Amino acid sequence: MERRKFLKNVSMGGAVAGLGAGVSLGAMASENAAPEPFNLKYAPHFGMFKHHAGDDLLDQLTFMSEQGFRGLEDNGMMSRTPEMQEKIGNQLSKLGLEMGVFVLDKGGNSANTFAAGNPEFTKIFIDGCKRAVEVAKRVNAKWITVVPGDFDRRLPLDIQTSNVIDTLRRGAEILEPHGLVMVLEPLSDTPDLFLRYSTQTHMICRGVNSPSCKILYDAYHLQRNEGDLINNINHCWDEIAYFQLGDNPGRKEPGTGEINYRNVFKHIHSKGYDGIMGMEHGNAYPGKEGEASLIEAYRYADKFK
Repeated sequence: MERRKFLKNVSMGGAVAGLGAGVSLGAMASENAAPEPFNLKYAPHFGMFKHHAGDDLLDQLTFMSEQGFRGLEDNGMMSRTPEMQEKIGNQLSKLGLEMGVFVLDKGGNSANTFAAGNPEFTKIFIDGCKRAVEVAKRVNAKWITVVPGDFDRRLPLDIQTSNVIDTLRRGAEILEPHGLVMVLEPLSDTPDLFLRYSTQTHMICRGVNSPSCKILYDAYHLQRNEGDLINNINHCWDEIAYFQLGDNPGRKEPGTGEINYRNVFKHIHSKGYDGIMGMEHGNAYPGKEGEASLIEAYRYADKFK
């Protein structure tokens, strides 16, 4: 069935009705053969499958694993208790799932932008890096999302860029001995954000000159800011360490917007990428039917061979 027609049927409640009342994808995976592995390491986040798995985070991880997903993202990991972080880390290990990114708490925002070159702001960032090291140990994480914050329009653009590079070097000094990588994410949420383009981020990573400072290529944000995804992935390939996904417009699963994700996935796979593909988007449709539709969306887009 054509992907867009499938989604339309699901939204009307027809496509998943054939599963039978009360039958979940998780139950099907338990009773039948496990689904074939995806070609790429797609990583959901907590809450994406709560209608199938319930509210318990460890049960959600089990469901993700049963459906063939091989990773987890959790932007809010640093705000969880150390005890919960330990439980999540143990469950990931038990299930053979890989921990994707979590966001550096208070790393950089409009209140403490790296572009300002303010020592107080730099201290906040450094303290965050030190705390992130401890969180990463508990969940066996490698990647930490960092956003440098807003422009400081009182300063020339090149000076702002220098300030960002200097600040990131300080963070890399803390993370590098632990094998951790801050991945810089260009965003599209507001024009006030300093970091907006993939090639700009590439230049900054070269300036920091550390294996602990790389690019997080979020296809949703970069489709909005610059487009030409495959060419820009090629331009920036040597500094990209991580991908995130979401279709545009809407920031939902592949097949709900304008991005040809099957071609994008094929290209990334052809370049030998074996890292995480973070599913940083919402569900296009509600309830169990919407969750089933989301899984089908990834099955469809992943069939590029």
